[in-house]
Amino acid sequence: MTAERNPTGTLTEEQVERMFAGMNEVVRAGEEMRRLRAEMIQLLAGAGWTQDRLARLAGMSQPAVSKQVTKPRTGEAVDVSLDQHDAPWLEGRLWGLAEEIADTLGDSAHCSRLVHVLARGRKRFTAQNVDALRRLVEQDLREHAARRPFGAYQHTYDRIARGLDVLATPGTGEAGSGPASVRRALACQIQRVRLHEDT
Repeated sequence: MTAERNPTGTLTEEQVERMFAGMNEVVRAGEEMRRLRAEMIQLLAGAGWTQDRLARLAGMSQPAVSKQVTKPRTGEAVDVSLDQHDAPWLEGRLWGLAEEIADTLGDSAHCSRLVHVLARGRKRFTAQNVDALRRLVEQDLREHAARRPFGAYQHTYDRIARGLDVLATPGTGEAGSGPASVRRALACQIQRVRLHEDT
């Protein structure tokens, strides 16, 4: 039996498995993550991933995956590259970085509490909350600069911060395709996967 090739050419099986694992952990938190998982299943099925393979990676039954695949798609194909510059995408990347810092440092992370309330939907991604999350992440990065893997975290944060700073200038930025909440949650998961690879 030959190994299945990766039809997307951009995500490996291990990357997709980690993304689904992260999504499955919070699927119970509400409809937003279920919708994101459905979007990912439709995206990957459209790119040639088999339903059996997606069911295995997502930890779902094949009939459940089939039900998602046969639903009509309402939006455009989702771009999974990190280098996108709309606000929800950059906010999602910041969220993913903050979650990695919180996982690395535990409750001692300054950003840990805000990360948890954002993940559970108790706070929204308002401009004020995004600014607060940035300040907390910056504090964690300063205090643990010498610790591994905080060099990679700092590099990631610098790129995210530059993008958010550009968006703060009126008339700049670009619109991403798809609902903001879905883009934010997808960017969060992809950022976490990429950070695991880099560190």
